[in-house]
Amino acid sequence: MIRLVDVSRLYRTGAEEVHALDGVSLEINRGEFLAIMGTSGSGKSTMMNIIGCLDRPTAGHYYFEGHDVGRMSDDQQALLRSREFGFIFQQFNLLPRMSAIEQVELPLVYQSKGGRRKRAKEALAMVGLGNRMTHKPTMLSGGQQQRVAIARALVVNPRVILADEPTGALDTRTSEEVMEILEGLVRERGITVILVTHEQDVANYADRIIRMRDGKIVEDAVHRHGEHHARAVTA
Repeated sequence: MIRLVDVSRLYRTGAEEVHALDGVSLEINRGEFLAIMGTSGSGKSTMMNIIGCLDRPTAGHYYFEGHDVGRMSDDQQALLRSREFGFIFQQFNLLPRMSAIEQVELPLVYQSKGGRRKRAKEALAMVGLGNRMTHKPTMLSGGQQQRVAIARALVVNPRVILADEPTGALDTRTSEEVMEILEGLVRERGITVILVTHEQDVANYADRIIRMRDGKIVEDAVHRHGEHHARAVTA
């Protein structure tokens, strides 16, 4: 479904060059639950941004369903991003004056009002917030706010969910609840979930864990049913 081939991302700040990604190759299958781990500056968020069409690689190729994303125009990438990807972040990015259902309707701005409301209700029910639809963020706990953010990502029926530190602002119990929701999206709905985290307990929900260091993948491990089979990645 997703294939990166020798992808690099170079940032220049004055005379300094920073290789955020350095020749990364990776394949991700449909319905896979993948966790990306690494310290700050390892390249994990840069790779997620490229996969989600929020950034472009400096070199290499990114293919989505066999299509070379690098050959797409900005408008084509924006269309791909809006149709195929749902995004969840550490900070919930909710608007303070809008109710939960209004937040979830936002990605559907071009649909009819009735259609928006129906799909938003379904998405909120899916994350267990069917009785909190009119609540504003200040009336919701942190875990409930993150559930609203998940519903907002789901409302477009994406094939891929990109979650960047989705439990970073949550306590342990609430983190577990959020991760169980994401796990359910993979198992029950076949959605591909790509998760960036620095927490091993969170990564353990995934079927596969890759570790990054200095812009490179240094380990690619299958992690399923308590098993852990690591394969070192050599340059």
